[in-house]
Amino acid sequence: MNSFLQQHQNKAEYNFPGKKVECYFDIDVQNLHNIFKKENTVIITDENLFNLYANKLDGFFIIKIESGESVKNRETIEKITDVILDFDLDKSGWVIGLGGGVVTDIAGFVAAVYKRGCNLALVPTSLLAMVDAALGGKNGVDVGIYKNMVGTIYQPQYIFFDYNFLITLPFLEWTNGFAEIIKHACIADENMFAFLESQNIFSIQKEKSTVAALVERNVHLKMMIATQDEFDMHDRQLLNFGHTLGHAIENLYQISHGQAISIGMVADCALSEKISGFNFEDSARVAKLLAQYELPVDINADYDNIFEIIKKDKKRRNNEINYVFLEKIGSPISQKLPLEILKENLENIV
Repeated sequence: MNSFLQQHQNKAEYNFPGKKVECYFDIDVQNLHNIFKKENTVIITDENLFNLYANKLDGFFIIKIESGESVKNRETIEKITDVILDFDLDKSGWVIGLGGGVVTDIAGFVAAVYKRGCNLALVPTSLLAMVDAALGGKNGVDVGIYKNMVGTIYQPQYIFFDYNFLITLPFLEWTNGFAEIIKHACIADENMFAFLESQNIFSIQKEKSTVAALVERNVHLKMMIATQDEFDMHDRQLLNFGHTLGHAIENLYQISHGQAISIGMVADCALSEKISGFNFEDSARVAKLLAQYELPVDINADYDNIFEIIKKDKKRRNNEINYVFLEKIGSPISQKLPLEILKENLENIV
């Protein structure tokens, strides 16, 4: 192990069948200079982050992409791969994804396919990426309006968490991150749900230690699920709570991931009331909590278009789709749902 990393105290390790993932918390991104050799390292980031933090990355070979979901496609993967080939990165080299979920997905995809796999490290810079997108090894790109339709599962060796990135994080990105934090509370941590009910974004933002504790708790929750089911065959499917409808809404209406997942979770709670006996009062608590964290809970939607997108979902098998319901807060179940039942209920639950 790198001697600098050996000295870092705040870390956690998670063992997947083929790789150990090491998470380093509260580490200054400038320390990348102490960990990686510049001549054999490529950093992928977006233009906004480069403009803010270029001085901390001085000397590294940087590939800048445009910001936003629109660049998360196969064309971007091809362009980046061409640049890395020209740079002559060898198989022992490193691809580092420094950015939000779009950047970490793209970097993971590139590392997985370049020379059939090279070393990968991630530096998530948004709250959403820190608590969800950079974790678990899923790397996907969109095909038109269909989310993450092409991708890989490829684990990074390192994930570095520099909380200083959150200082410049726009408010919308804070709300995006809390959508996934609330999702984790719904499916895995009733105590965290109750804690979130006692707070709001503004009270949490004031305390760096609270932000750090929330990030580290959510990293642990997701990684414990992902390490038990790396390839999404059983328990990992629980992380899809709110995402089947959410993904359909996200690209169809060009809203943020967190906003779409929030609407999806409210809809899934309503469906859970019918399918799994989820308590109405708890369903209302979920909707109230999401609104408390400045997230939307409904949308005026074209239900036929939403249903057509859902039919292309990765979780669909013939005329059924694997769907996640809540029995109570902190206790989810995953089961097959006939598509016709979902279609019948769409208008009432969204």
